[in-house]
Amino acid sequence: MSATHCNRGWAHARRTASPQAGFTLVEMAIVLAVIGLIIGAIAIGKDVQRNAEYTKIKNKFIDQWAQAYNQYYQRTGVVLGDSQTAPRYMVNGANYPSAGVSVTAPGATPLSGGDMSGATSPGNICSGGLGPSMTNVGTTLTSLRTLFAQVGVRMPPGRAEGFEDRYVYLDSNGNPQEIQVCFRWNPPGIANANQLGEGSGNVMVISGLTPDLARSLDQMIDGKPDAQEGLFRQQGVANGTANQPGVQWGTNNTYSMTTTGATGTGTGNNFDEDQVATVVAVYKMNQ
Repeated sequence: MSATHCNRGWAHARRTASPQAGFTLVEMAIVLAVIGLIIGAIAIGKDVQRNAEYTKIKNKFIDQWAQAYNQYYQRTGVVLGDSQTAPRYMVNGANYPSAGVSVTAPGATPLSGGDMSGATSPGNICSGGLGPSMTNVGTTLTSLRTLFAQVGVRMPPGRAEGFEDRYVYLDSNGNPQEIQVCFRWNPPGIANANQLGEGSGNVMVISGLTPDLARSLDQMIDGKPDAQEGLFRQQGVANGTANQPGVQWGTNNTYSMTTTGATGTGTGNNFDEDQVATVVAVYKMNQ
């Protein structure tokens, strides 16, 4: 065998035995870019999924309860809880009192020259007890389920039979939260501290809302997330000076359920295993 042939065979063997070359810088850059796109898509997907869940809560639960409330009014001619035989266009047939005079007997004739500002609000209309942090302005609760059953109006499905007033969703930490609704009537010129910031008239009180969900619902209902003005506002936030900037919702999703002193702009310290702090919202009805 010639020397030239041997050298060619030896060179071919070296090329065959050498390890495979690694990724080039261009290939590494492409891989990193693809990984970044995947991570970004996952993050965006979570936001899209959460926004879709918030829209579902509004359409399938909050709006359904508002429609059921209106259906009760159409069926009976009075708002939920008012007297069908001696209506006073407010919950439970409360009456128009004169200044400094308390008139609470259902069916009594409104006093001449009186107004509703001093009327005593009856208790919340709920299916069971009050929701978390939900205030009651009366001494007793009226059964929401009984009132709807008496006139043959079906309630929204909610969680299940007997729990129509509840809805469960996952907060931004992936932990379960439960919404609960009640109804009540607020007089004009509210003086009761438990009703500050709720506005007058008949309202739906909604507990168990994370600040993120509350702001989203406020945006969908009022066009802007303002805790003190509009049809949808935060319980306990007194209305400020007219024609002035509003206020943010009283806490945010960085706070846990057990945190005290939470603020709308501060930064909390919740962990993934914590339930996010919740607020109570008040939604003014159109009847």
